Amino acid sequence: MERAEMKMKVLSTVTVERTDDFYKVVDQLNRTLKDKGLTFGFALDEKDSNKITMTIYEV
Repeated sequence: MERAEMKMKVLSTVTVERTDDFYKVVDQLNRTLKDKGLTFGFALDEKDSNKITMTIYEV
């Protein structure tokens, strides 16, 4: 199946305080759990730039 055809299901989201190293947590989760069909993403919160929203996806 091509990547463009893959569907990702949102399992959970959480918003936490922004830290400069948060990307390291998401990177480690992705490296560790990709074999389990999980992907993690994060973005600055739309309402508060001091917060980050992390989303867990099932691929």
